[in-house]
Amino acid sequence: MADIKHNDSDHRLEVAETPAPSSENPHDNSNKGKTKKKRVASVDVFRGLTVALMILVDDAGGEWPMIGHAPWNGCNLADFVMPFFLFIVGIAIALALKRIPDRCNATKKVILRTLKLIFWGLLLQGGFSHAPDKLSYGVDMKLIRWCGILQRIALAYFIVGLLEIATQGAQPKELPPGRLSIYKLYFWHWMLGACVLIVYMAVLYGTYVPSWEFKVQNTESADYGKILTVACDVRGKLDPPCNAVGYVDRQVLGINHMYLHPAWKRSKACTEKSPYEGPFKKDAPSWCWAPFEPEGILSSISAILSTIIGVHFGHVLIQMKDHSSRLRHWIIMGVGLVVLGIILHFTDAIPLNKQLYTFSYVCVTSGAAALVFSFFYITVDILKLRYLFLPLEWIGKNAMFVYVMAAEGIFAGFINGWYYDDPHNTLVYWIQKHIFIGVWNSRRVGILLYVIFAEILFWAIVSGILHRLGIYWKL
Repeated sequence: MADIKHNDSDHRLEVAETPAPSSENPHDNSNKGKTKKKRVASVDVFRGLTVALMILVDDAGGEWPMIGHAPWNGCNLADFVMPFFLFIVGIAIALALKRIPDRCNATKKVILRTLKLIFWGLLLQGGFSHAPDKLSYGVDMKLIRWCGILQRIALAYFIVGLLEIATQGAQPKELPPGRLSIYKLYFWHWMLGACVLIVYMAVLYGTYVPSWEFKVQNTESADYGKILTVACDVRGKLDPPCNAVGYVDRQVLGINHMYLHPAWKRSKACTEKSPYEGPFKKDAPSWCWAPFEPEGILSSISAILSTIIGVHFGHVLIQMKDHSSRLRHWIIMGVGLVVLGIILHFTDAIPLNKQLYTFSYVCVTSGAAALVFSFFYITVDILKLRYLFLPLEWIGKNAMFVYVMAAEGIFAGFINGWYYDDPHNTLVYWIQKHIFIGVWNSRRVGILLYVIFAEILFWAIVSGILHRLGIYWKL
């Protein structure tokens, strides 16, 4: 997402016959010569799709549960967004760092971008910004949320980026013969992936989780301010209250610095309206009121795997010189990952779970990302049907801008600040009610169409205008 908006990185490849990635600077005319450098537009299109999906699931997921996050085990549309981000970050790392004349300078840039991502993550999701509904800002540092989407991306970008810099050496321009040569060429990346998986699985299944207690922070709850206890004293459980992911976050981050509205609050154990939000059952277990961090420490360690897989796809794009070889590799790997993840889930070996970022979840979502990216590569870069996906491409070229303004609701919050007589009498609410909901006589359909046309398409047009002007938000 935001990490690949550079002016100073060369994302182009020297090719003789096939299109290849360009830098993030579309006006870079350097290194002209015998070889051509072309931009793989599918990278921008895929990134744009991911940002558009985030807007869709954030703003329409409440009305359409199949769009929003699964309450616990399972995989809905929203659960593909985070892995898609990490996957395209991995591809960008491979392209941006394919040639490193100065490792020290490259390391400094990776560190600086990591810090920028963390800063924006804390500002947007730490609790400081209350957009778009609450016309206020500021956060009690005793309750600030330390983790979030950009912080997770920053961690993966930092670790995988430094590994890419450290292992860049005499990489041959031509791929050595052999089917497994692409894996051998980047041996240390797969070693990192193996270490990440071993550490994650060991902690997830080996950590003893004791009983714990928390103070209810929800001011709308009748139990607000009460101290509730959650009975655990188990090891290796993957249920909501007693998993090692939550335990590690409570011990390291502190329970007051975790997300107050986890998706599990929509589970059948908590509410009769599941999978919709609703009042809790009278006999709902105590953990229904508890916080949980979906972008926590242990799950973020597992999320590094999604970025490593993305880096591998970037390496294939660099090393393999023809379309058919690239696509054969990508599609076989993508299908294999999806099948492996589904088998692990339906045999009850390892359930699909976004909140825990389980290995089966990594496989299914990364495999899906591989297949979607392959589709865009075929359609946009091979068949040259780029015009079909121009709105997504424009969003992808200014992904950070659209993420902040639309996905995080900053622009809507600004618009809501101008109201007449009542804080809910704003332009945003008027458009929703009279142009979309009122016309279709359905809140669900109206909200869905509002998000698609008044948000996603609107920001695609704005991004297209900025692209024409050569304006990009870069980190």
